[in-house]
Amino acid sequence: GIDLGTTNSAIARMENGVPVIKKSDTLKDTIPSCVSFNKKQNVLVGDSAMEMMRSDYARALKVLEKDKTNTFIEFKRTMGTTTVYESSNMKQNFVSAELSAEVLKKLKSLIQDENVSSIIITVPAKFNNQQKEDTMKAAKLAGFRQVQLLQEPVAAATAYGLGSQSKDGFWLVFDFGGGTFDAALVKAEEGVLSVKDTEGDNWLGGKNLDEAIVDKIIIPHLQNAFSIDFILKNNDNKQMLRFAAKRFAEEAKNQLSFKETYSILSNLGDLREDKNGEEIEIDLEITTADLERVFSPVFQKAIDITKDLLRRNNLKGADLDKLILVGGPTHSPILRRMLREQITENVDISIDPMTVVAKGAALYASTIDIDDEIQDEDRDETKLQLEVKYEATSVEATEFINIKVLKDKSIGIFPDEIFAEIIRSDEAWSSAKTKISDKKSALIEVALVEGRSNTFTVNVYDEQGNQIDCEPNQFNILQGISGLDGMQGLSHHICIGKYFDDEEKDLILPVKGLEKNKPYPATGVANGLKTRQAVRPGITQDIIRIPVYEGEYNSEKTNPELNNLIYEVIITGESLPALLPESSDVDITIKIDKSGLMKFSAYFPLLDYTEELEIPFNSMLVPEAEELTQKISNAQHSANNVNATDIYDRLVALEQQLENEKGSDDGKMKILDSLRKELLQLETLEKQQEWPQIEKDLKDAYFELEELVNDIKRTEYTGNLNMKRINARVHDFKQKVDAAIRDKNRGEAKELEADIIGLLTEIQNELSAGEVDVERLMYHDREFNSLRWKDVNKARALVNQGLKLIAEGKKNQLRPVLHQIWDLRIDKNDIGETLR
Repeated sequence: GIDLGTTNSAIARMENGVPVIKKSDTLKDTIPSCVSFNKKQNVLVGDSAMEMMRSDYARALKVLEKDKTNTFIEFKRTMGTTTVYESSNMKQNFVSAELSAEVLKKLKSLIQDENVSSIIITVPAKFNNQQKEDTMKAAKLAGFRQVQLLQEPVAAATAYGLGSQSKDGFWLVFDFGGGTFDAALVKAEEGVLSVKDTEGDNWLGGKNLDEAIVDKIIIPHLQNAFSIDFILKNNDNKQMLRFAAKRFAEEAKNQLSFKETYSILSNLGDLREDKNGEEIEIDLEITTADLERVFSPVFQKAIDITKDLLRRNNLKGADLDKLILVGGPTHSPILRRMLREQITENVDISIDPMTVVAKGAALYASTIDIDDEIQDEDRDETKLQLEVKYEATSVEATEFINIKVLKDKSIGIFPDEIFAEIIRSDEAWSSAKTKISDKKSALIEVALVEGRSNTFTVNVYDEQGNQIDCEPNQFNILQGISGLDGMQGLSHHICIGKYFDDEEKDLILPVKGLEKNKPYPATGVANGLKTRQAVRPGITQDIIRIPVYEGEYNSEKTNPELNNLIYEVIITGESLPALLPESSDVDITIKIDKSGLMKFSAYFPLLDYTEELEIPFNSMLVPEAEELTQKISNAQHSANNVNATDIYDRLVALEQQLENEKGSDDGKMKILDSLRKELLQLETLEKQQEWPQIEKDLKDAYFELEELVNDIKRTEYTGNLNMKRINARVHDFKQKVDAAIRDKNRGEAKELEADIIGLLTEIQNELSAGEVDVERLMYHDREFNSLRWKDVNKARALVNQGLKLIAEGKKNQLRPVLHQIWDLRIDKNDIGETLR
């Protein structure tokens, strides 16, 4: 089990039923997630790389050349993005997955007595699809053959749950790591654990604490004492200063976890000269009060996320049986006090927050079978091969084991009479010798020690009692915990982009069965979708666009730009076996595996054809600072329009934050994530404020229809109208309008308004002997060149056909022609490619 962390990483292995952290070459439980390339093009990882980083950053700052840095850390925060790290020593660029692979290789080297092929790697619960894909890529680059991802809160809950005296109740995993934050609500029922809900922030963690010290304490101190504006006004230069000062921030943060004051003292030569040639140095005393001032806003973000998580699950802090701390920053007495004051007194620190995730990962790994392909490759066929089946987790005192001989996978000569004995690792229990064969599985009941991982050895003997080498000869069962297979859930809604007629634009549609927190593996479907244009076989220009997104709780019918685009599926006529007409049915199926990775299929019933593909890796683009500045400015304008002063204030804070962090890719991604959250809230407010106008338009349309029908009844002039049908529709509209207004259903209200106006127009056209249709046709003739058409020539021909009908006095035949013309129109938000 591997905890691949932002600032530190660890590896743990099950040994005699206990998860053991494998110490680094400096005898530490963790290694820094730091990679350095020296001039000899050697790769350094861990503590040696950290030493290089300090000198690298100091050297880069002295000459103010960004490419002088050959050491990298915190690249986990840019996993899944297009960010590259430039190494002048290696004369090449590296992406986050490649740097992470070097950390994984280093961790693998800590296991000296076996070749490791199969691993569990933990990831934040809020990691999106691209970040998970990149983590898998890193593992493959590091040479691992079987990889499964495990959410960090699940790993922590597994470690705590195994030995917990409390088998029932709600637990809250508060995972504040080096670069990410997760909160997970776990329900324990008689030892069966299930994750009920998760929330988090992929750009909130210990790094933000270090940056807070640098940006709000150290740099202001230097700015007052030295002439450094020439550094601060350049993004790259400022970033180099921040990097160089960060080591002092980390030291202060660690020391003030158990001291009241700490003095930061840099040595001459650690930094550089200022504009006046004076050597810049730090000589600054920091108190816990200073730390609380800059840390509290960062910690408060995590606490607010936790409160929201509890609130939406109708829980309070008092309802929690325990709050589990995970991550190095949770050692902070400031955070612990804030948690006790704002969440619960039941803060559990019984397991080291730094290593609990790796230990939980190892425990979880012990429940996973090695892939058959790997087993076959590594199998020693000279040993008697066994098939051993059992429940890997249990809350019972005993479990049954099925053992069968696999003679077809064994090349040695083995006796006909074979017996198996199972011995628990503490040697306090063993089974009787039981006859086993290749014909039928033998059933052996084993006794479990409560609240731990039970390791059993399998010994095999012939009829004379001579021992026979066998494989596998050991297995583990976790007692006191169960339900691990169903603990991991989706961190986001999985959605597709769809054209909504009532909104007249592409918006987000959650896929049924892939809702947030749904345990995976999972399958989701979106049925009854329609194509918006015909797709001709063999024509690559004819396309259907199906963008797949990750969205939050309130993502339905939101702007696609505010959600994370995973991949845009493109299906062209080249792959279709026959013509697919406009408005053909399409059924979407998305499957998600145990690591949260996806497969996609689209079924076209008319053609009885299925298009299948794996969702490929698609890196997220890092936005430019100028783009973010403009988006924040636009959002501030929108916030002013809806009088959202709280959102406006947070946007101003984001603007200031961008000034500090626009030199780093992870800083820009963090700001983009925060901006999206504010824009989602703004969109909700705007929709709420749109409702009065939508309600008025709906009522006006209905009252106009009602008044027209009443006028017809008064004058008794009905023409060719079917009044019985019209009266029934008006009555139906009345009920639906009342319901839409009662529920404030925007979509239903807009659709109703369109239907009512359609009936109004139909009646007016009949009463005017077709003059309404004439005016519509004349409008399309007048504005023909300004309108957008799917087929210009066909549209022109239809308009001319309509003009001819008018000239011939056949106004009553215009309606079918108009319908064909409308079908050829492309509205400004309608590109005719997505599904509806």
